[in-house]
Amino acid sequence: MILKDIIARLEQYAPLAFQDGFDNSGLQVGDPSAETGAALLCLDVTEEVVDEAVAGGFGLIVSHHPLIFNPLKHLTPATYQERCVIKAVRAGIAIYSAHTSLDNAPGGVNDRIAEIIGLSELEWIEPKPQGGGSGLIGNLPAPADAEEFISTLKKAFDVQTVMYSEAGDRRISRVALCGGAGAFLMERAAQMGADCFITGEISYHSFFGRSSASEMMAVALGHYQSEQFTVDLLARILGDLPLRLAKTSIDTNPIRYR
Repeated sequence: MILKDIIARLEQYAPLAFQDGFDNSGLQVGDPSAETGAALLCLDVTEEVVDEAVAGGFGLIVSHHPLIFNPLKHLTPATYQERCVIKAVRAGIAIYSAHTSLDNAPGGVNDRIAEIIGLSELEWIEPKPQGGGSGLIGNLPAPADAEEFISTLKKAFDVQTVMYSEAGDRRISRVALCGGAGAFLMERAAQMGADCFITGEISYHSFFGRSSASEMMAVALGHYQSEQFTVDLLARILGDLPLRLAKTSIDTNPIRYR
């Protein structure tokens, strides 16, 4: 397939207009007119992922997190981002990243998280004028005890531990969420009646002084853990194209737990 046609499919579901202003979604490396018959899907682009693409004959890597987030001032072996670009260019491998363009899209990353949790009657926490939005809020099939709900989350996202704030005897019925670093939506989620807010990471001080959010339980799953199913979403988007698709076998989570 021609790369630009694959990009067109990705951007049909995750238009670049949906991305946040700070972001750098889109084609990171490569020629849109190039041809490829295989794509490797991942959350993050690392040197090991590029090596896997080379070894497996993949002409395209599709990631969630952008390889090039801040501008590169040179191409040397100084950083892993620069080394990845050098390796990809030498091997003729294109790299495309669908980051907040996919987070904010209807049917995107946050919808996938809501699907895993089992939420219905979804609303955007922070709608965008051009469509889509940041974060979602919806309802559980039935109210759940807070501790029971945390156990359910740990099982659904295959995590051993989570960070959370005390909820007392509160029952969890209305749940807000945002994959990755979504703590900026906590206050708005509380105003919308959320009993619990779920995201990937929350800073220590964000657990304090949450004003109207103080009655709402907050849960941090881990950034990687909250978005780990994005590769399934990418596979779903590209699945009917004449491409050989594979999910990376590399664990790109840079954080380890004991």
